[in-house]
Amino acid sequence: MTDPASAPAAPASPGFSWPAGSRAAACFTFDVDAESAILAADPMAAGRRSVMSHQAYGPRTGVPRLLGILDRAGIRATFFVPGYTAERWPAVVRSIRDAGHEIGHHGYLHESVAALSPEAEEAVLIRGLTALDAVTGQRPSGWRAPMWESSWSSAGLLVKHGFGYDSSLMDSDLPYLLTVGAAGRLVELPIHWSLDDWEPYVYLPDLSGSGAIASPADVVARWTLELDALVEAGGLFNLTNHPFVSGRPSRAAGLESLIQHARSIDGLWIATCDEIARWVAQLPLEPVDDRRPELPAADGPG
Repeated sequence: MTDPASAPAAPASPGFSWPAGSRAAACFTFDVDAESAILAADPMAAGRRSVMSHQAYGPRTGVPRLLGILDRAGIRATFFVPGYTAERWPAVVRSIRDAGHEIGHHGYLHESVAALSPEAEEAVLIRGLTALDAVTGQRPSGWRAPMWESSWSSAGLLVKHGFGYDSSLMDSDLPYLLTVGAAGRLVELPIHWSLDDWEPYVYLPDLSGSGAIASPADVVARWTLELDALVEAGGLFNLTNHPFVSGRPSRAAGLESLIQHARSIDGLWIATCDEIARWVAQLPLEPVDDRRPELPAADGPG
């Protein structure tokens, strides 16, 4: 097992720095999928009342509990909300806004956009924006791809519609700038499957999970190791939770203990995604110019 104290620093990124007095950053984020994540994958699940109640636990019970935890800790978080969730649970989404937390864009019906045409993806983006604006009166500055499945068109569409950051890619310990078109720039706040509560906790028969549900003690221990290692590496700890998952009592208690640990770390900046993105946007960084891989031509008949 790697000793966090000996974890190697993140690869040097010329021009990158955290605010004065900070050596790393953490953002606690929540994807308020509710029913949308299941309905996007299987529309017929709308007829399965028990499954829908499993998802409704998030806005009905999980969100109030998590807001209480964040209030006790005195920190602000980022909640990524699908447009459908905002329309179905408007009072809950407004309660997140009224508690002072950031609301980000998370699709409309939690659609994977990876296989969509640019036109279809843009329509989903606009529909989600319209729903969030109608419910919250706020325009989000950030987007997280549903299913963490962005497309090669996503960054350009986000810049076109005025977004400042994305949080869907997995290729760095540090935030960075993406090149978009000839002159566009977009901040990327990387994520990773190991820092998501869905994988260890979720089980829905015929829909998701193996039935092996992890103990919160084991999950929080794993996240704590990664937090401590990322702090020593000078990186960004970007944790994703879902209110229908980590809003349950023992899991929420484990999350609260993790937040308390994070608050005790000297030099760890705990902020919203928007706050971190705004900091990164003004740094003198060389943008990353990613290109879609081109497959080699198939060999001729042999």
